[in-house]
Amino acid sequence: MAPKDCPEFASNHRRRLTSSVERPKDRALDFLECHWRGAPVEEITKNHLGEQMTPGFSASPQKQAYDVIIIGGAIMGSSTAWFLTDNPDFDGSVLVVERDPTYEFASTTHTNSCMRQQFSTELNVRISQFAADFVKNIRERMAGDERVPHLAIQSYGYLYLADTEAFAAQLRANQKVQRAAGASTELLTAEEIKAAYPFYDVDDIILGSINRVDEGYWDGATVFDWWRRQARERGVEYVAGEVVAITRNASGTRVKSVTLASGEVISCGQVVNASGPRAARTAGMVGIDLPVEPRKRYTWIFKTEKPLDQELPLTIDPSGVHVRENGGGTYLCGGHADIDPGVDHDDFAMDFGLWENKIWPAIATRIPQFEAVKLQSEWVGHYSMNTFDHNAITGPHEVIENFIFLNGFSGHGLQQSPAMGRGTAEWITYGAYRSLDLTPFHFDRIKASNPIPEHAVI
Repeated sequence: MAPKDCPEFASNHRRRLTSSVERPKDRALDFLECHWRGAPVEEITKNHLGEQMTPGFSASPQKQAYDVIIIGGAIMGSSTAWFLTDNPDFDGSVLVVERDPTYEFASTTHTNSCMRQQFSTELNVRISQFAADFVKNIRERMAGDERVPHLAIQSYGYLYLADTEAFAAQLRANQKVQRAAGASTELLTAEEIKAAYPFYDVDDIILGSINRVDEGYWDGATVFDWWRRQARERGVEYVAGEVVAITRNASGTRVKSVTLASGEVISCGQVVNASGPRAARTAGMVGIDLPVEPRKRYTWIFKTEKPLDQELPLTIDPSGVHVRENGGGTYLCGGHADIDPGVDHDDFAMDFGLWENKIWPAIATRIPQFEAVKLQSEWVGHYSMNTFDHNAITGPHEVIENFIFLNGFSGHGLQQSPAMGRGTAEWITYGAYRSLDLTPFHFDRIKASNPIPEHAVI
């Protein structure tokens, strides 16, 4: 089934693709306006080149040494910084170095901001369960700060659709893992899917999998904002700069200092690599080969001529395309090209043929009411793809003992940031985990060629 042309909707989107669709920079600025609305003018600073920077960033480090330096100030780095300040047993100094204080091209900025428990790895299920608890109790988690809003999860659920017996078998196996971990995942026949959601075409579907508890949209931007705000208020320093070199001690067993592009050399006790898609470049500064690379992920927001009369779950089509409710009569969909190589860190070029040739046909076939649509927005972001097993890479290096990984989340980073920040802060403070044991995701599994494959990667 091919999408139909509609004078007002479908045909109009062709003009919008090359004219008025939103560009990534616009999205980043909107994101930051949401973050920093009402920030005092005095917080606006300039970097060493005299360029105006985002509120909350220093032009250069205030000290020559810090107990912890976090390379990367997006969601993972900020989560770790906040959890360090929230731990009464940690009393050290923290510097967060962020190369792009506008977050214009950060994965955090380009996220679709959803969470799920439907993973094939039990630890990932539990990581997302903590995220759900944190988000739903964010004010209490953040010391009862009355400025922090109450948040909720829009639990319309993730719905995986299988069109082959092999895929259906994977959904059944995943459900056993999820249910054992306490998730509420249900398996649905094609008939049950059609009864619950009549708008789907399920003629080719064998089985579906859905969890309507703590799966769906959440306000990641607000969580990110408050982690940064409270961390700064508690003494964490954010500096706009780029780490260009890392120096080890004579024996090569510890990081001694980092060098910024400005030429400043800053000593450190521990270093956290939270540099997102650039993680391999950061690791390479200490001679570590890290299997993480940027992969393009495309997002579109559209209106339809005939809106659905009920909420749309985040639907993962067998084609790999996903689509969900976005609110206000709009829908969000995403996907990637069939050939999905690693790309340059600065490559955010839009593939305009992808919508026409893959994305739109897939969603219009699955949901015929999406045959006539009008695009409103589009952007490109990067997954930090762990090519080894599609799971997080955490913990210390086995030789360089104070170099800590927080990398390779393969599209799961936003929802995993609460547990990962907490766990990394625990490791820095105690040299062990006190809550959720993240050691299965430590870097040493890569050295030992012992993958823990995550099969539920969108």
